[in-house]
Amino acid sequence: MKKRTLYLLLLPGLLFLTIFMVVPIALTIGTTFLQEGSFTFSGYLTFFTDDYFMSILGTTLRVSLLTTITCIILGFPVAYYISKLQSRKKVILLLLTIFPLLTSPVVRSFSWMVILGKNGLLNNVLLSLGLRQEPLEILYTPTAVTIGLVHLFLPLIIVTLVGVLENIDQDLLRAAESLGASKVAVFKKVVLPLCVPGLMIGSILVFVGSFTAYTTPALLGGRQRVISTFLYQNAITLNDWYLASIIATIMIVVTFVVISLMNKAAHKLNPKG
Repeated sequence: MKKRTLYLLLLPGLLFLTIFMVVPIALTIGTTFLQEGSFTFSGYLTFFTDDYFMSILGTTLRVSLLTTITCIILGFPVAYYISKLQSRKKVILLLLTIFPLLTSPVVRSFSWMVILGKNGLLNNVLLSLGLRQEPLEILYTPTAVTIGLVHLFLPLIIVTLVGVLENIDQDLLRAAESLGASKVAVFKKVVLPLCVPGLMIGSILVFVGSFTAYTTPALLGGRQRVISTFLYQNAITLNDWYLASIIATIMIVVTFVVISLMNKAAHKLNPKG
């Protein structure tokens, strides 16, 4: 197929992305540097010198990082186990893993509100067993938001890692064991480096999803603001579209910076990947 034909096939998709994504994003970013018809950085200076704004950004970053790390810790063993199963059992477990994605985030968030509430299931169990004298204050905290986001994005990292782990050549593992490497050494020196690309892709999906999520933080966080709920508040409630555009731009920049850092980390951990 000629290159000209390939370019023509790409043209409709490129036009769609340009018109409906690139242009609106460029206009949104452009408006943040204009105030009363003049070029200025005052909006960003106000944001980064305001303790309240920075605390919201810091909370969002902490929640997103904690969610990503927790998903890796919980998801890696599960993905490793699933990848070792026969095809029939693997399909069943993958379907069970993907099934929560078919449930609305609103429904899942409300279920956690029932569990984590002051009179919820968790506190009722702890109080009835005598493990607590007073109910735990978990709901409407960053901890509750993190729990909800882990539940929301854990399937993504499991599915990503299963695809990588099942494609590892078993001859490499047998060769390492035949040369005297223990199972721990095989995992550390062979399996883990080969999983780095999938691990980074899964981590990016989880982090970006957690950083930009709105429904779960809004329901489980309550008055605890994160960057997405802060954006909604300024755009819809306060009708401050200038500050909302600045927040959106910061979200875009942070997302690209994190993706770049993760890609660099992936190249260092697996230079041949």
